[in-house]
Amino acid sequence: MHTSEWRERFAEEARAERPDLAALCLLIGAEADPALGQSGLDEAEIELDRLAGLLPFGLGSPHAWAGALAELLGGRLGFHGSAADYRKLESSLLPAVLRTRRGLPILLSVVWMEVARRAGAQVYGVGLPGHFTVGFGPPEDRVLADPFAAGRLLTEADAELLVTGATGEKLEPSMLAPADPLQIVLRVLNNVRTWAAARPERTDVALWAVELSLLLPAHPARLRFERAQLLVQRGDFLTGAAEMDAYAEIVAAVEPGAAESVRRTARAARAQLN
Repeated sequence: MHTSEWRERFAEEARAERPDLAALCLLIGAEADPALGQSGLDEAEIELDRLAGLLPFGLGSPHAWAGALAELLGGRLGFHGSAADYRKLESSLLPAVLRTRRGLPILLSVVWMEVARRAGAQVYGVGLPGHFTVGFGPPEDRVLADPFAAGRLLTEADAELLVTGATGEKLEPSMLAPADPLQIVLRVLNNVRTWAAARPERTDVALWAVELSLLLPAHPARLRFERAQLLVQRGDFLTGAAEMDAYAEIVAAVEPGAAESVRRTARAARAQLN
């Protein structure tokens, strides 16, 4: 499949009435590794189904679900993370995480959510600032688990420590709200962009991560400027400058000073052709 076809599928899924989180994360993997192909995506879906089939029948309470997932994924199968995983692009790609059983907190949480959902659990992502986790059950009886730590159950005090350690802020009730699938996908792509930003030679990765983010129905407008900057860095001065001018028009009404700064950057990009 050509890149344009993968992206068309990604855009269609992102705009579906109920976006499929696994499908979107797998399509990110296909963007990163074109050799994966449809067969690679199918194998990943089959693996998620297989893992769900390994869970015991008759699980009822949130604690039972969280315990069963921890025993299966974190214990028997060894899904977990470490500091070293933050240095690998593969840690943000679902097909690779299913293969290596290592990844960032948010990708390991996606595995947990998709396996548990297939088995019938009430499960959702909880996007704590700086550390993604998984929740089971209704808010009044919620059980939090940390897939990065092989499924360690989290008390509210544990969650507050994670938030304070990452941001210095206090835990707010809103931080425990279930994360929307598209919010999760955008956060995954943000992680890819962060990885690429630390590696100036990987503007190719930064560019596709930005372009996929722009296909989501809701995304930060500034991503358009980021894409324009990447195009200029990669030598496409005219296209990048034109996109900077278009972005300047968007922000001019609310931030005229910022808009003029963007226009100056666009002029400097065009000047590189003279």
